[in-house]
Amino acid sequence: MKVVFLGPPGAGKGTQAVRIAEKFNVPHIATGDILRAAVKEGTELGKLAKSYMDRGELVPDDVIIGIIRERLSQDDVRSSGFILDGFPRTLPQAEALDELLSSINMELDKVIYLNVDDEEIVKRLLSRGRADDNEDVIRNRLEVYRKQTAPLIDYYKGKGLLAEINGVGDIDEITQKIVEAIGVNG
Repeated sequence: MKVVFLGPPGAGKGTQAVRIAEKFNVPHIATGDILRAAVKEGTELGKLAKSYMDRGELVPDDVIIGIIRERLSQDDVRSSGFILDGFPRTLPQAEALDELLSSINMELDKVIYLNVDDEEIVKRLLSRGRADDNEDVIRNRLEVYRKQTAPLIDYYKGKGLLAEINGVGDIDEITQKIVEAIGVNG
């Protein structure tokens, strides 16, 4: 099972990715987590990523892709597949992921797009009560998402990989819809 989760911030990608990964015993690969792990382990790419993070800059695509390449080459992924959460976020990242997967003889099975409207996202993120989650910041994050990540919806739809799931409602029901979309028995 090789699945990517897409959707706006606050759509429930992390929650659902973890649930699906646990249900099918597949590694959950969250970009932020593997970035922090690479930094902690002191790998060459981890050191490079840390140099950007220490300056408060975004880690460039080539570094992130390198770290993802390392993770996707590990035995657990080779034997079970993966759930990718938080990557790709841009069209160039999606194209780089395609090249990477092709180079290691893998291909995506499905891309799950959790669709949640803006007002629901704002409500959810405000209810988390984080200091950095005020309405202006949230709306800006949604605007960035629309510009950078939303084009991936058409990209993966064009490849016949996209499954759009309504991300509003009962968490268990949403999980079940995802399981059905992936097309595995569970």
